[in-house]
Amino acid sequence: YQIKFRKDAAFCSVFFGSYFFYLCLLQKNQRTSMKLSAFKFELPEELLAQHPAEHRDESRLMVVDRKTGTIQHKLFKDVLNYFEEDDVMIFNNTKVFPARMYGNKEKTGAKIEVFLLRELDSESRLWDVLVDPARKIRIGNKLYFGENDDFVAEVIDNTTSRGRTLRFLYDGPYEDFRAILNNLGETPLPKHIDRAPEPEDIERFQTIYAKNEGAVAAPAAGLHFSKSLMKRFEIKGINFAEVTLHVGLGSFRLVEVEDLTKHKMDSEQIFVPEEACNIVNKAQTEKRRICAVGTTSMRSIESSVSTFGQLTPFQGWTNKFIFPPYDFEVANCMITNFHVPESTLLMMAAGFGGYDLIMEAYKIAIKEKYKFSSYGDAMLII
Repeated sequence: YQIKFRKDAAFCSVFFGSYFFYLCLLQKNQRTSMKLSAFKFELPEELLAQHPAEHRDESRLMVVDRKTGTIQHKLFKDVLNYFEEDDVMIFNNTKVFPARMYGNKEKTGAKIEVFLLRELDSESRLWDVLVDPARKIRIGNKLYFGENDDFVAEVIDNTTSRGRTLRFLYDGPYEDFRAILNNLGETPLPKHIDRAPEPEDIERFQTIYAKNEGAVAAPAAGLHFSKSLMKRFEIKGINFAEVTLHVGLGSFRLVEVEDLTKHKMDSEQIFVPEEACNIVNKAQTEKRRICAVGTTSMRSIESSVSTFGQLTPFQGWTNKFIFPPYDFEVANCMITNFHVPESTLLMMAAGFGGYDLIMEAYKIAIKEKYKFSSYGDAMLII
């Protein structure tokens, strides 16, 4: 009897082990089957929003129901109707700083755009930047900023084809140094917004709940929330959980490989505090609706989830790239803008909403003339 039992147990172990291995291979093959070309579509140029809506919460809202496959057309302020008391909204409270500067190259006086990405060392005044045109900028070159060319930076390293490390030659107090950067910089509107920044952009290219400075692009889904709408959410009893992801250019970098598994995201700094974890995990236990406001909020929580599917405090960097198929652990609802073709932001939305349904929604959005990208309209995926 013991011998027979051992043989049966060994057979079951081998059988289920082999079956599990087969499922893993099948899942891997499914994941590698998604290609860049699957996210290509024709987007009319006039649908790229050049200005924000007159009122934040009166952008258009497309509501996509994953269970029924239905699509509804609303205004953004109607989003309140899809949430109940003790549901949770997860916001990215990063704050955009004026990251785009213009200087002149020494000797030639050539105009150079400098896009500040991140501060590397506050004491040494070292910054990671992008320069354009890059071919003119080499190690040892100096760049002059300001009306009197009295603010100077020296190129000390090449990082990528357009990337450079700059040392700003300024010996004054750090607070004065940052004030000069803010005065010289301008709102870093995306390149597809084909106009110079205007005074309204200082306010509108920023969420109303922005707190922690460090982003070079706004978490666009949050731009639709007005003070009055936030107050109505509070009155209804919806809870807010705040995380921070300092948006860099990695989310907007072109995907240049057909096989999405070979694309590498740039790292972005995130902070997921214990308070946010407690709010989200309680809602999970109570089976409430948990809504990630934007792809950056979603990347933050998916980068700090435990093996048990709960949110854990985290402070560090993430280069997580989410594309279909993908099993989301925390949020069961998502707000996002309409994104440009072949973007990692579109890929995440398709991963959450289901590829076929989201791509069908995009066809409808184009037909109905929804506005796309940072200042564009919104989608609620439930």
